[in-house]
Amino acid sequence: MAKLEIEDVLLRYGDKAGESVVALEDISLSVEDGELSVIVGPSGCGKSSLLRLVAGLVQPTGGSIRLDGEEVTKPGKERGMVFQSYTLFPWLTVRANVEFGPRIAKKPAKERDEVARHFINEVGLTGFENAFPKQLSGGMMQRVALARALANDPEVLLMDEPFGALDAQTRSLMQELLLTIWEHSKKTVLFITHDIDEAIFLGDRVYVMSARPGHIKEDFDVPISRPRDVDVLTSPEFMEMKRNVMHLIHDEAVKAVSTGVEAAD
Repeated sequence: MAKLEIEDVLLRYGDKAGESVVALEDISLSVEDGELSVIVGPSGCGKSSLLRLVAGLVQPTGGSIRLDGEEVTKPGKERGMVFQSYTLFPWLTVRANVEFGPRIAKKPAKERDEVARHFINEVGLTGFENAFPKQLSGGMMQRVALARALANDPEVLLMDEPFGALDAQTRSLMQELLLTIWEHSKKTVLFITHDIDEAIFLGDRVYVMSARPGHIKEDFDVPISRPRDVDVLTSPEFMEMKRNVMHLIHDEAVKAVSTGVEAAD
């Protein structure tokens, strides 16, 4: 049994005119325990909508989503979220932000302290424990957001374009950091991005979505061994897969423009 199973999912919602719009249709995919799976697709294909369904923030119109065989019907601590916006509590320090989940779960103070120390160190922010979000760079704030999600020890980490707002150099460093942490923890990760290089660099498996109504157009096993570093970005295997994914997404983007599909992410 896969860790996360999405089967025949349909998402329909009402538009401004009160008419029904199909955002996602016949979405089926599975993520194995400890796998880092990435979903990529053209703007408006419903990538973020799919992640919100997995998070339990939205209910599907049809189909099912199961985690460890149990139906997902609402948000739960077994699913950690990292968004593109940092969503930190600005009045709390780095340590207090990371400790927030364990505190709500009524973990003992010693355990909270150990967890916070561990994940602050994992994301390379030792020495910034007492800083407030406004004192940090964008990359540092996203490191705090990642540490906060991991501090809750989720079964699955859901990441919605978490590095999309960062500059290219910081983004590359955050990708490498995520891979390092994932190699240590072997958490199951479902990662959303519009960046093809990022998808291939990070993923064990890459799912390519169609234009709206979004469905899985194709999926690929990434034929690049781990551990990975930036050198793989110019390898023949990487370039060949990038070419294939790029053509698929280009075709879908052209289709979206020609049919006047509005963004649904």
